[in-house]
Amino acid sequence: MATSMLGPVRGPRPFGLAGLFRRRPPRDVWERVRRLPGPSAVRRSVAAASGPRIPGSDHYCLELLRKRDYESYLCSLLLPAECRGSVSALRAFNVELAQAVKRHNLTKRWLMRMIDEREKNLDDKAYRSIQELEDYAEGTQSSLLYLTLEVLGVKDLHADHAASHIGKAQGIVTCLRAAPYHGSRRKVFLPMDVCVQHGVSQEDFLRRNQDKNVRDVIYDIASQAHLHLKHARSFHRSVPAKAFPAFLQTVTLEDYLKKIQQVDFDIFHPSLQQKNTLLPLSLYIQSWRKRY
Repeated sequence: MATSMLGPVRGPRPFGLAGLFRRRPPRDVWERVRRLPGPSAVRRSVAAASGPRIPGSDHYCLELLRKRDYESYLCSLLLPAECRGSVSALRAFNVELAQAVKRHNLTKRWLMRMIDEREKNLDDKAYRSIQELEDYAEGTQSSLLYLTLEVLGVKDLHADHAASHIGKAQGIVTCLRAAPYHGSRRKVFLPMDVCVQHGVSQEDFLRRNQDKNVRDVIYDIASQAHLHLKHARSFHRSVPAKAFPAFLQTVTLEDYLKKIQQVDFDIFHPSLQQKNTLLPLSLYIQSWRKRY
């Protein structure tokens, strides 16, 4: 069992301040990062194997960006993967998106921000730092939450602040959840600065190493998501109740963070791939209690 930075513990390692203070990286940190084996140039998207003219493929998305057809590109990002191959689905979604922007007076800046962040991330390189991961999550996940709040008719500073933290927590948890999938394809996208701090290479994750240092990396990253979730909930009494439906994803985030804590931050533990059959009930209870 891995031990926390405060010393040996009994039972699941608790989230706490030990994993939240940012330690100063070694002076040669970036030199060591450059020596780490980088991910292949293969795209993270499952649609990468599609042809250049098939909606949803990387070639198709890049072509949309070159043509500055941002509406269609946004559709290709927001549509479920199984619908992206349908031109009619893209066109219908295009119309619905335009109507939604007009009906709810949505801020186009958030839509463009999502596009800009995805455009910068098309090469699917590993995040250089956890800050870079948070910036990407803010630009994508948080922006989508800002739009959701606008659809709900919520214009509140506290709600926006909570959305920012929830979006960052969502981005970090998504990165953790996807790590085993990416590892099976010889790719690692976990923040490099945290890996270097613990002397862990990408190859350790590719080999599914379960050493203490590997778990410490996951502990630090998960602790950052936990901190954002905690900050978001600290605004609970100030956030309008009608904003809560936009934030119910906190239930699934907390569920994952609890599960990874119970397995002592073994990101490859089989239990993390199992569905929580009680999750719908938890979502209903939180909705009924008007909490997030």
